[in-house]
Amino acid sequence: QVDLVESGGGLVQPGGSLRLSCTASTNSMAHMLEMGWYRQAPGKQRELVANITSLSRASYADSVKGRFTISRDNAKKMVVLQMHNLKPEDTAVYYCYRKGTLGGSWGQGTQVTVSS
Repeated sequence: QVDLVESGGGLVQPGGSLRLSCTASTNSMAHMLEMGWYRQAPGKQRELVANITSLSRASYADSVKGRFTISRDNAKKMVVLQMHNLKPEDTAVYYCYRKGTLGGSWGQGTQVTVSS
């Protein structure tokens, strides 16, 4: 079982920034071939925000392009989502996930609230 531990959510005003991090409890890159973030707002389906491969190839949802940046540190087994120019519509629970050769897992979720 590979656990994911998230941190960094919170309350921020529109236009502000937050940094989410997610650390995996594994020493094997085979368990972290792809990592990323989904989010789920109240009453809405979970949607992919950004992901990144083991070779650091990143992709983003159109709604966050130019505002969010995903990165990973394989030595630290960590993926980071840097969010800038946050908007009220970014309010959601953000979930870290991973995919590996033997399956995947989810983090527990962290709340991001963008409000004045």
